[in-house]
This record gives sequence, C-alpha cells and structure tokens, in this order.
Amino acid sequence: MSAEAAISTPPVTAPNRLLMSGNEAVARAVWEAGVRVAAAYPGTPSTEILECVAAYPAMYTEWSVNEKVSLEVAFGAAMAGSRSFCAMKHVGMNVASDALMTMTLTGVAGGLVIAIADDVGLSSSQNEQDSRYWGRFAHVPLLEPADSQEAHDFTLAAFELSERFEVPVILRLTTRICHVKGLVSVGERHERAVAGFTKDVGRWVMVPSAAGRRLPLMFERERRLRAEAEISDLNVVEPGSDRRVGFVTSGPAYMHVRESFPDAPVFKLGLSFPLPFASLRRFAEQCEQLVVVEEVEPLIETELKAQGFNVTGKDILPLSGELSPQVLKPAIAQLLGEVLAEQAKTAPMPVFPRPPTMCVACPHLGVYYTLSQLRNVTISGDIGCYTLGFGQPWNALDACISMGASMGMALGLDKGRSDAEKDRKIVAVIGDSTFLHMGMQGLLDIVYNRGNVTVLLLDNRAVGMTGGQDNPGSGRDIHGQEAPRVDFANLVRALGVRDERVHVVNAYELPVLLKTLREETKIPEPSVIITSQPCVLIKDYHALKPYTVIEDKCTGCGNCIDVGCPAIHVTRRDRVTKASGREVDLAFVRIESAACTGCGLCLKPCAPDAIVHVDTLAMPIRVVRKTAELTPGA
Repeated sequence: MSAEAAISTPPVTAPNRLLMSGNEAVARAVWEAGVRVAAAYPGTPSTEILECVAAYPAMYTEWSVNEKVSLEVAFGAAMAGSRSFCAMKHVGMNVASDALMTMTLTGVAGGLVIAIADDVGLSSSQNEQDSRYWGRFAHVPLLEPADSQEAHDFTLAAFELSERFEVPVILRLTTRICHVKGLVSVGERHERAVAGFTKDVGRWVMVPSAAGRRLPLMFERERRLRAEAEISDLNVVEPGSDRRVGFVTSGPAYMHVRESFPDAPVFKLGLSFPLPFASLRRFAEQCEQLVVVEEVEPLIETELKAQGFNVTGKDILPLSGELSPQVLKPAIAQLLGEVLAEQAKTAPMPVFPRPPTMCVACPHLGVYYTLSQLRNVTISGDIGCYTLGFGQPWNALDACISMGASMGMALGLDKGRSDAEKDRKIVAVIGDSTFLHMGMQGLLDIVYNRGNVTVLLLDNRAVGMTGGQDNPGSGRDIHGQEAPRVDFANLVRALGVRDERVHVVNAYELPVLLKTLREETKIPEPSVIITSQPCVLIKDYHALKPYTVIEDKCTGCGNCIDVGCPAIHVTRRDRVTKASGREVDLAFVRIESAACTGCGLCLKPCAPDAIVHVDTLAMPIRVVRKTAELTPGA
C-alpha cells in the first residue's frame, strides 16, 4: 500500500463487517480502543498498520526515525496514562529492545501494545526471526491472532490485558496474518479518560537500586499472568474425533493444522506466553500423541518438554518457513506410519525468470552503473531498494547485513585490510531513511576514528523499499503535511566530515558522479557524496519526454543494458567475429517508451547515439514499437 493510498480516510461509522487485511484490522482496533498516540518505522510486513492508523481521526501518529524511538514515544504516552501503540517488523525489535527490556520493569500506566510482524518465509527480509522470544526474554504477555478477525479482537484484548496488569503486551503477527484479507466484525471508538503523568522516581527512573526493587514485582506479575493464561478465553480447546494425534499450535499455523486435520483435537493458543501448563496437561491426556506445530522456533515444544510432556515437534517439522498443509500432511503421515496417497502431480507452468530489479528511471540505477565502472573497490551496502545493486547487471555491492551497518562494516574493512589491499578503495552505500535510522552514528564513528571511507548517501526523499513513506528527509509528515526537512550536506558536516569532502550530485549526471567518485576514493579521509533525486514512485518525481531507439543506428554494443533500466529490452542477440578473430556478443535493444520517464541515464553510455526522444522520429511511436516487436528473435 502506498502512502497516498493509506491516507484516504477509512469509514469511521462503518458496516458491522468489513473486508480487511490483518494490518487493517489491527489499525481499526487501535482506533476503537481509544489510543491517543501511535508510532512506527515502516518495514514489511508491518508497514500498512500505521498507514491505516494515521487515516483515522482523534489520534496522534508519526513515522519515527527508527523502531527504538517509536517504542519510546509510545512508552512516554503510556507513562502519561494514555493508551498507545507502536508497530515494527521482526528485525525492528532488535533495534527497540534496549527500551523494551527496561520498560518491562517499570510497567505502564496506560495500555501499551507492541505489534511485531514476523516475516516467516523470508518474503522481504534479511533473516527469519521468531519474535515470541521477546515475550519470554522481557517477561511480557504475548498474543498470537490466527486471522484478520482475531487480529482485531486480540488487539482490543491486548489493551485490556496491558492495563489490568500494567505491562506492555506484544501482538505477534506474521506475513500470513498481515496481508491476507477476511471479513471482520468491527465496532466504534471508545474514548478513555487520561489520568496524566504521576511523578514516581522509584518507578520511572531506572537506576540500579530502583530496578532491583522492581524485579520481584516483575516476577510476581508473571506468576499472575500464568494464572490468567489458565482461564483466558484467548486459549481454546477444540475436541476432535481422531485422537491419534492432538495438536498444540498458535497463530496462522493453527489454520494450517485445522485445514490439514479437521477431525483432530487442537489446543489453540491465543495467549501463547505465559503457557497454561495445567490446561495443556489435561489436553495431552486426551491424545495418544501430542505434536506442537509452531512457526518457526521450537519454543512451546522446549517448554513443554521441560515440564515433562511427551511431545513431538521440530524432529519431524522444519525449523524455517510456513507449516502449510503440504508440509504437515506428509510429516504426520510418517509419524503414524502411514503411506500418504500420491496426489496427481502436474508439471509447473514454465515461467520466465524475473530477478528483482529497480524501477524504471530509479535514481539508484546510475549510482550502481557508475560503481560498476570502478576497479579495485569493495562496496559495503545497506538495507533498502539499493540493496538490489548486488545483482545483475551491476554486481556492485559486496556486503549487506542490517540497517545502518554499511558504515561500521566499511570502517572495519578499512581498518582490517591486509597489506596487499592497502590501495583498495572502500565505499559505503546507504539510503536517506536508513542513514537517519541508524547510519549517522556509523558515519560519526568513521570520522572520529579517521576511517578512509567514501560514503554514497542516496537521497531519494522516501522510504522507497516499503512503499514510499515519508521521513525527516522528505519534508512531509505521515499525513503528507509540510514538515522540516533535513539538510543532509549540513548534517554530515555537523558529524565532522570536512566541507571540501562533501558533495551533492545529480544522480542522473553520470560523468559528474563518476568523476566525483574517482576523486574522492583517492583522498585518504572520510568523504560523503550525496545523490539527490526523488524516488520515481513519489509525487516529487516529474517524468520527462520518453526516449526510443533508432534501430538503424543501434550497433548492439549493449552499453545501455548495463544501466539496468527495466524499460530497455533486448530484441536480438548476435555473435560476430572481428577482424582480429575475437568473437563479440551484440545485443540490439528497444525502449518501452510507454514505461520510459525520460531520465536520460541510457544516453550517456550509448556509443552510437542511437537513443533519441520519441517525437524526433518521423514515424509514430506505435509503429516504431510494432517494428521492434516483429524483429526476429524479439
């Protein structure tokens, strides 16, 4: 969902049932719960939650610079007695955990719900984590909805639980919940009185002595929560006629179990931490075998085994990915010693490979084309659209692990290089939102420790990878209203980069970019090159007159292909032998003018000057396109 689409106001006085994704259902419940403050940093699959929350009235919402700040903002509101909410994807809690691990000691005054969306199956993430660990680690309750209706209902329940036990509550979602739609029964908003902040140094100021006094209260709260889990209607036992195998499960894994084994008894955990051991023991007595189906780590399985349960789990089920019926059925059949009936197998339809790439006219295209022209360079990358620079045709990114890590990795590559690599150039690539999220500290570290690193700061005025959300570098807030915009050149100067080592370059001016890169990588001190052009998918970008290819002038050099623009299509490939006897591959191209935005990146490397504006040709563009399509080998 784009930022523009999310801003459209949802129905406040709505029909009783709406078709909603899990993200939309959580947002609706946040509004109904009387929340006053909501904050997040965008990240798939959680992004749409706050976009939808922001479209409802009567709440303060913000895109925070990172997940830690978003949780701190929400916690501050909860200290003041307001209900508050924050959302993030699974890796975001790694950033926010410093705050989480102390607020679990202080507790909260107003209800605080933290939605963490796990990317089970690695649809759009650099790792696969199980956020249920945070419930155990922080000693806070954790709820797991299984569909959109439960995403709505469990959010409301989480706020009630949070206030009753004065504790933050984690709502654990997965991609399957976030993005799949279903009918949801909704309600209206209930405003709540705000008590205001009560000064209590022993509770809110977590110096060691105060924290030590709060620890016993935290463990006592967990004891009460375990008693709550035994009676909670969020945990449901579904009896079944086939008692050979009983299942303990939670979240979307429950849906897979129920689809696969409709006659089996199931203990469905909605409040999955703390576990209701007594209830689970009674359930286990009704089943011949007990199987724990959980995505992705064996948390419940391990805890049940520690309590003396005889259970099966990850010894027959995979440790990663979704536990779909295609996974569950053969695993349980093997457990029971059955032979699964062979299903009719059909050959999958042949699909032309479509590797991930950047958008037509993306300002990052020219950056990676330029980097691919450099030699003897190691390129440290970061999280964003520009991570795609590792692939074809650029092959211009050598490392990427987490948000903001390009800075620290680059400094380590510089300081840890061998004597044989002393002349090797180190370049770090980072986007504007990622730089503000966690990259500033890394650049400061490079400056402070005199690193020999050239930083490419790609300012496209958006959080491009997650849908073009605004950030402090875009000049707009979450509602699209004007906001102060960071001046990146002044910011990096303030972090200590010398003025003459700071350059702002048009991302489409390839000769200037290449010249600047070559010069700065020769200077043995930190330098920053800021490429400033808006993302092509946001309203700041203005398309120009499209280009086309004069077929008779195209020599097949293929230089334009190296830019990586998806609007450039190869129509024919030939192999010719030069007079020297060397064989050369030629690639003749056309430009999909309907997609071209006229950025001009392909003009610079075109040797025969065969690329021109569409209106410079005598024949209509539709005829040119038809001719290209009829070229042999197209």
